[in-house]
Amino acid sequence: MRIKVSNTNQVAWREINVKTHLPGELSKLGELAQNLWWVWNSEAKDLFRNIDKEAWKRANSNPTMLLSILSYEKLVSLTEDAAFMTRLDKIYEDFRRYMETPKDTNRPSIAYFSMEYGLTHVLKIYSGGLGVLAGDYLKEASDSNVDMAAIGFLYRYGYFTQTLSMDGQQIANYEAQNFGNLPISQVKDENDAPLVVEVPYPGRTVHAYVWRVAVGRINLYLLDTDNEMNGEADRSITHQLYGGDWENRLKQEIMLGIGGILALKKMGISKQVYHCNEGHAALINVQRLVDFIHNDKLTYNEAMEVVRASSLYTVHTPVPAGHDSFDEELFGRYMGAYPAQLGISWGEFMDMGREHPGTNDKFSMSVFACNTCQEVNGVSWLHGKVSQKMFNPIWPGYFPEELHVSYVTNGVHLPTWTASEWKSVYEDVLGPDFYKDQSNLKIWAPINDMPDEVIWNTRMLLKNKLIAYIRDQFQESWLKNQGDPSRIVSILESINPDALIIGFGRRFATYKRAYLLFTDLERLERIVNNPERPVQFLFTGKAHPADGGGQGLIKRIVEISRMPQFLGKIIFLENYDMRLAKRLISGVDIWLNTPTRPLEASGTSGEKAQMNGVLNFSVLDGWWLEGYVKGAGWALTEKRTYDNQGYQDQLDAATIYSMLENEIIPMYYAKNSKGYSPEWIQTIKNSITQITPRFTTKRMMDDYYDRFYNKLTKRSAFLRADNFAKAKSLVAWKENMVAHWDEIQVVSVSIPDKFEASSQVGETYKLEVEIDVKGLNDKGIGVELVAVKTDKNNETQLYEVNELSLAKTEGTHMFFSGEYQLDYSGSFKYAFRMFPKNEELPHRQDFCYVRWF
Repeated sequence: MRIKVSNTNQVAWREINVKTHLPGELSKLGELAQNLWWVWNSEAKDLFRNIDKEAWKRANSNPTMLLSILSYEKLVSLTEDAAFMTRLDKIYEDFRRYMETPKDTNRPSIAYFSMEYGLTHVLKIYSGGLGVLAGDYLKEASDSNVDMAAIGFLYRYGYFTQTLSMDGQQIANYEAQNFGNLPISQVKDENDAPLVVEVPYPGRTVHAYVWRVAVGRINLYLLDTDNEMNGEADRSITHQLYGGDWENRLKQEIMLGIGGILALKKMGISKQVYHCNEGHAALINVQRLVDFIHNDKLTYNEAMEVVRASSLYTVHTPVPAGHDSFDEELFGRYMGAYPAQLGISWGEFMDMGREHPGTNDKFSMSVFACNTCQEVNGVSWLHGKVSQKMFNPIWPGYFPEELHVSYVTNGVHLPTWTASEWKSVYEDVLGPDFYKDQSNLKIWAPINDMPDEVIWNTRMLLKNKLIAYIRDQFQESWLKNQGDPSRIVSILESINPDALIIGFGRRFATYKRAYLLFTDLERLERIVNNPERPVQFLFTGKAHPADGGGQGLIKRIVEISRMPQFLGKIIFLENYDMRLAKRLISGVDIWLNTPTRPLEASGTSGEKAQMNGVLNFSVLDGWWLEGYVKGAGWALTEKRTYDNQGYQDQLDAATIYSMLENEIIPMYYAKNSKGYSPEWIQTIKNSITQITPRFTTKRMMDDYYDRFYNKLTKRSAFLRADNFAKAKSLVAWKENMVAHWDEIQVVSVSIPDKFEASSQVGETYKLEVEIDVKGLNDKGIGVELVAVKTDKNNETQLYEVNELSLAKTEGTHMFFSGEYQLDYSGSFKYAFRMFPKNEELPHRQDFCYVRWF
């Protein structure tokens, strides 16, 4: 018999799932891992990191994953470590004290909806600024102890992970999240089975699981359609953030809006105010209208009054690509059944999302949000003004500055984005309780009296940590993607903590103008290669996979960074995420921002930087227009010199070079015998004390309550009292006004001849108007004089509005009069405007009927 070399059969592998089992003494550790409180609590994060630093790195700095990869032997050894257990008990005691603080019942409760949340790099459910802002807001809601529930998606793949090819081309990699390694828990029903939300789609029902993320005291509920109850096309609804075609985007927004409301209902959660963070969630108000009509037997108009009174829409961008609009055919295929449930026609439903009703405009989520939310806000003072112009067509008859569209300037969560080294400094100087009053400028004054050396040493410590992080995190990927090991080693070794390091990190949309610095390469070469005053630039950011222009810009910067004269002086860091962002905004010296005016709605990366003693150098746009203080950073003017963007880019680039050469670099290198520049340190102190308190989420949260939440809650309660009595009476008044509006007749207008012929400054003129309201049984009519001027661009600008007083009524006739004084000379135009008048209206645009004469 011959002996065979080998003899084996096919292996039949048997699968077993071994769950993490913590010794009873470590149950506290498991509870801490499952609440994102550790994200902004430095002691808790250090507790996990110090268990096993190598394992912490393998676990991607994820406590839940860390506990799953530690051996049982290691876990048992922790219980025998008296110092560790003492520290765990102390941190857990702080956590429970934090969690058990009663909710602030004096503030209205909020339901918050957003397509993305940037809470931690561990949860890949964000792409950029919108999500990070939403995540910061939830953390602040927790710290401020308000009653809030949030809705979003648990993406299977989330946003992409970025790598670069050998030639600098962005590669988008979608990596599935292992839900078992995430700090989430599945919501169960009363039978302890997974809670399922059933959302109607055309010809089928889509089923969504619900997962809970504990963000301190706040619950974030994430919908997940990737389950066996759905077909493949519907399982992918929650696969990718901003992925797929327009049909998938509509399916996502139906799930977020309608599914989000159904999820809250199924969990028995009801709030006083419903806040749409961007237009993606606008369809919440479709489901809310359906519920009021079917459950409370309200008419469509009555339900709209109630829904609007408790709804807020926050718009985050003036860029058209940020506002989703859908073709009528596609929108009708998915939403065609809803008009019948609302008691309106399809045309009326479409018009709620059309900028110009009665046309063939697409259905805009932003327009629908404006029409179904009583309040609308931008995210900075300037963005509020830009949004008034952007949304002006929705409310014809009024000028942009007359609109109710307001603003709350974005802020950032100070405990999350302030490096632990700075937290220690602040707690030592300002006291451990300063977080409670962090938006109060006065409490920051002691920073001015700090020794300069403490500021400088803290800055240098964080700078060196950034450099160490870059060398540790990027060496392997650079060797794999960029080849030439000697060049990679040269780049890593050339990062110089003594150089002035300037950071630029943001989404690579073309309007962000990352290319501006490279307008004059010869001049840039002189700046970065000055041996006496070295300067280095760190760039990072992702371009949307569909944005060819943004991807091309990344490729160009990478190409420039590989030129011999820029090697190691200009560096592109791939895969910009929250973890890299925290290192950059605390480790560089200057944070550079160069958006095209006025397209930067707010921007928050610069706010994070200045909390860490990093100085801002930015265009006066977004938040920096409000934040800039002379002697606390540098600014490029908000005013445009050229209409031609190419010319404006050249001017701005030349200004950047000049300010670097003549102001910023000389100041940084004006060092004393102790190795630092006293003027630079003073600028840091000015930045921290005069800017930081004004741009925290604590101030932002307070602003939302003061400007929107409180008055929405008050009005909503007013309309809903006594079985919606006020809502019904107000609708009856509006319907009566609509029925008779076209019948109202302007009988006469009395204007002195001299008013038009030879008006003079300082003179007062009496104006009189007679109106016949005909069959209108309520004389809720107002009349006002509107004066306008033409600016240098031949555009009509509102000059003045003066309402006339009701002098008397005789039958159906109303007599208005007023005195108008001319205070300025020049050429003006004027007209009279008639409008419905009722003190129970929240603002004019709530009932936007206007007649000019």
